[in-house]
Amino acid sequence: MRPLSKSRLLAYRQCPKRLWLEVYRPECREDSAAAQACFSVGHRVGELARRLYDPKNKGVLIDLQTEGMEAAISRTQALLQSAQPIFEAGFCAEGARAFADVMLPVRKNGKPMWRMVEVKSSTSVKDYHRDDVATQAFIARSAGVPLAAIALAHIDPSWVYPGGDDYTGLLVENDLTRDAFDRSKEVRGWIAGAQQVVAKKQEPRIATGAQCSKPYECGFLAYCQSVEPQAEQPIHWLPGRSSAQLATHIEAHDIIELCDVPDELLNDKQRRVKTVTLSGRPHFDRTGAARALAAHKLPAYFLDFETIQFAVPIWKGTRPYQQIPFQFSVHRLSRTGKLEQHAFLDLSGKDPSRAFATALIATCGERGPIFVYNAGFETARIRELSQRFPRLSRSLLALNERVVDLLPVAREHYYHPSQRGSWSIKAVLPALCPDLSYGRLDGVQDGEMAMEVFMEALEPQTSQARKAQIERQLLAYCALDTYAMVRLWSIFSGSALQV
Repeated sequence: MRPLSKSRLLAYRQCPKRLWLEVYRPECREDSAAAQACFSVGHRVGELARRLYDPKNKGVLIDLQTEGMEAAISRTQALLQSAQPIFEAGFCAEGARAFADVMLPVRKNGKPMWRMVEVKSSTSVKDYHRDDVATQAFIARSAGVPLAAIALAHIDPSWVYPGGDDYTGLLVENDLTRDAFDRSKEVRGWIAGAQQVVAKKQEPRIATGAQCSKPYECGFLAYCQSVEPQAEQPIHWLPGRSSAQLATHIEAHDIIELCDVPDELLNDKQRRVKTVTLSGRPHFDRTGAARALAAHKLPAYFLDFETIQFAVPIWKGTRPYQQIPFQFSVHRLSRTGKLEQHAFLDLSGKDPSRAFATALIATCGERGPIFVYNAGFETARIRELSQRFPRLSRSLLALNERVVDLLPVAREHYYHPSQRGSWSIKAVLPALCPDLSYGRLDGVQDGEMAMEVFMEALEPQTSQARKAQIERQLLAYCALDTYAMVRLWSIFSGSALQV
């Protein structure tokens, strides 16, 4: 019987097939960029946790990569006889193994014991974190560790970075001792079930479903989908929440094709998507779209932001995971039809927020609608800037009062078969403006890529030539976002453009 790691036990909890594939077909795993980014964030938070829990730097870090599995576990046993913090301590028992983020020496009833802390980059305790902690506690106690308590530490999203490399207070603890200790029988059952799965030579037959993305995005999804019959027009293209009646019907009849969904169980928007998809003919209510935009006169501004967020803030006065805008593009359309583009981008490494806010106020003037696509995002960022910079608050909030959202106009009055249930600008634009394409851009083609290259630009080792390239790519990407809105506005409003 091979000992199973905690991560594999949790993979089993998510889906037995995932566990089997982790063991026998790891080459089929394809982690998304978002998943890889989560790994990086977790690593950064883990490093910081070691600083916070060991301010005098008296602890010992066990490096699994250099020491190897057996040596790491053996060294842990030796260090448990000491009274110093241990990081990445390894335990093996009951057919499972685990590595603890933080082990702190304590005394209970006069006896030397240990307090374990698991560190997560999330902003709250999740149900699967409780499974994680219960597993850790069970394996450690089964290995003979005198465990007095176990806690989960996570990021406090309300904490504000005071600057000066002082991260005291970033992490908050939740004591989960009682819950973890009471679940020993459950954990033992998970281990037994997981061992049964890995003992099988044949891949478990489990269809894709909700477990593919909850609680984690599974890197084997593409593989699993490749061996399943795939719908030509899948029901997940239906927008909005499905009613309980619809969900029950789909499950009862094992429906995967849109054409098999009864119209009477769909709302108006869902019926429209189904009709357009099956007919192949787009829906465009030109009159309704024009009416929705008729009240908004020129001059008009078309605005888009790019933002960055850090689990561990790097700029004074910012919070964990706060969306910090570092770039905007504005296209201004004058009363005479003249189109001008303005841009802001800060790659200096300093907090761009104040300069961004000042430039935004100056660029957008005092009159005229400010068109955005999905207004909730931009207006929230402007409101946050107004709270951070009270002297600019009135001018910033005045911008919000002028914001007009193009997304509801598209959602209510236009749908093309190629959208596949999405009204994102990247889904709508190719249908209405086939001459424009994000795929033709050099380098940056979506918001996630924009964040990635922005962070790259902040790295000290990034060359000036690469920073210049990143700047060009970011400016081109954000400019296309706002020009795309100009083109959509022109089509929806029925107004000709002089371009």
